[in-house]
Amino acid sequence: MPFRFHPLRFHFVAGESIYFPPGKSANILRGAFGSIFRRIACVPECAGAASCELRATCPYAQMFEPSSPNAPSGFVDLPRPFVFRAWHLDGRTIAAESAFHFDLNLFDIRNPAIAYLVLAFAQLGREGLGPQRRPVELTSVWQLGLDGQPKTELFDGTSLSGIQPAPQALDLDRPEEPVHAVRLRFVTPTELKTGDGIAAQPEFGVLAARIRDRLSVLGQIYGEGPLAIDFKAFGERALAVRMTRCAVHQVDVDRRSSRTGQVHSIGGFVGEAEYEGELGEFVPYLRAAKWTGVGRQTVWGKGEVEVSAER
Repeated sequence: MPFRFHPLRFHFVAGESIYFPPGKSANILRGAFGSIFRRIACVPECAGAASCELRATCPYAQMFEPSSPNAPSGFVDLPRPFVFRAWHLDGRTIAAESAFHFDLNLFDIRNPAIAYLVLAFAQLGREGLGPQRRPVELTSVWQLGLDGQPKTELFDGTSLSGIQPAPQALDLDRPEEPVHAVRLRFVTPTELKTGDGIAAQPEFGVLAARIRDRLSVLGQIYGEGPLAIDFKAFGERALAVRMTRCAVHQVDVDRRSSRTGQVHSIGGFVGEAEYEGELGEFVPYLRAAKWTGVGRQTVWGKGEVEVSAER
């Protein structure tokens, strides 16, 4: 069964110069997006998604505070059905009248709230982006192909196209050609949970298991169902893969919650690692992690993994 999702790209033009601090572009976007999305999607009298009688059909609740009777055991807080891809904006200043973009990968293919997303980011442009509320204009929204290039225009800056695009499909089947070595690049800060806490480096058994679990949970809650594989056997085969080179380093980034005022770390390791072993069946999962992310706090864009070489 393939993993299906909607990769979306939002294009803007800056009305004034905008600065995106290093490591915080996705956090800026996520915070503004959440507050505006709630105003658009929720009824005025809503006291909060946790107690709302309409939460089962509310786009805001499903996007930012999801719950599901079909959730796997142990998942108190369900993964959000989206991730941001905005690291290319980190540390950049966008000059007035200049174009910029960011991506949002949407995993809910049962009830994709694409129209709400467009409305929210169009409103964000009118209210301003960043701590100083710099004005921006949403000029277009596209669904991307798996090559990362714009494929279907959904919004032309004035109106929605009315097109209901089919989701893109990631093939998780083992490739025909054997693969015995891969090099991975951890593009954005990554944190992997283990039984002892947070992994200091990306041992393959831990990495593959976390990617497997994330794909399965997203599919079960928002897609066509969980992965139909033998989880235990998959994990045992992943443990046999050896890490032959590790060149990762820690990046420390903090975010402050606009709702609670608390400061949270959104850092992790970045860099490269190389692995050897029987890797064929794992390569599609590694490629999928480019789109879904892996590990903690993926909604902020963490855990993006890229297969940079295989043989």
